[in-house]
Amino acid sequence: MTAHSTTEPTELAGTAGCRACQEFDLAEAVARSERDESRATDCRVLRRRHRAAEHAEQP
Repeated sequence: MTAHSTTEPTELAGTAGCRACQEFDLAEAVARSERDESRATDCRVLRRRHRAAEHAEQP
């Protein structure tokens, strides 16, 4: 993770067993490794929306 990253590891959020959360984490990691910060941001937004809808977490 870089200093400017705002990503929250899924394991810390208590959703480690959720396949969708894991897929968003992986997609973000791939995007970051390709230095595609726009796509990485998209992954974070989609993960937050998913967690709010499926895990009743506040955005």
